[in-house]
Amino acid sequence: MTRDIIDINDFTILVEVSPENQAVVDSCQFDEPVIAVAFYGEGDVNLVMKYGDKEKAYHNTKGMAISFYADSIVDCIHTVSAKHPLECVLIATAVRNLKNLPNQEGEIFSELLHQLVHPKDHYVEGPRFLMTPEMLQIVKQVMAIEYEGKTKMMFFRSQMTTLLSHFFGQLAKMNESNIREEERQKLFEAKEILHSNLESPPSLSELSRQIGLNSFKLKKNFKELFGLPVFKYLQNERLKKAHDLLRNQGLTVQEVAWDVGYDSLSSFSNAFAKKFGYRPSEIRQ
Repeated sequence: MTRDIIDINDFTILVEVSPENQAVVDSCQFDEPVIAVAFYGEGDVNLVMKYGDKEKAYHNTKGMAISFYADSIVDCIHTVSAKHPLECVLIATAVRNLKNLPNQEGEIFSELLHQLVHPKDHYVEGPRFLMTPEMLQIVKQVMAIEYEGKTKMMFFRSQMTTLLSHFFGQLAKMNESNIREEERQKLFEAKEILHSNLESPPSLSELSRQIGLNSFKLKKNFKELFGLPVFKYLQNERLKKAHDLLRNQGLTVQEVAWDVGYDSLSSFSNAFAKKFGYRPSEIRQ
């Protein structure tokens, strides 16, 4: 397991990657009490937090954002599948630093992670949920970074701030919503299913069946939680992926349209122009 440690202001960033084609069991501890959020971008990973005679286990953490409080007693044990290596970004701050965090970040931690700021045990579990596609994209970009020196530090500072902003934004939405926690997890699962199958998404009834939530609640609560109807969200994600493919992969407009699930080139071009203000053929001009 490789673990890069980067200190930015009063935050410590851990970028963790396991080797390919090799099963790994890795353990780490913190030197002092911290509040942390771990963002698992990739990997078939089982995580166990052991403290004294207690433990908390998380299974198949890919795509999860997990917040927690832990002190030096806690042992964090990752068991990683050889077929699916770990890619994880962890952002931590010492409890003693909360009052010194800039831009009212300490207040945000206290408001939305109150149980972690005032822990009652060596380990305290905070909110956790499946990451949004935007959060997953940031983790992906961090893993692919090729910058060095001051430029690398500038990049990390901006990306970590954005990642935490998304995390706390989702927490704020969850706190404002009347949707039960069990249903909320199912809606995040639906969002992940759509994001993973942009070119050939399930029907609304099939999606409803997969997550175990009836179609009425799926439509109503998806829009309440994420601000968009199910298939408007799907269209937006298709077009965002198309924009990235056109800019970075050198594919033709037709190839990109097929890749994101559009059979009609004209429908794709019109939807793209409506969202971005220019046609897909103009992106490289």
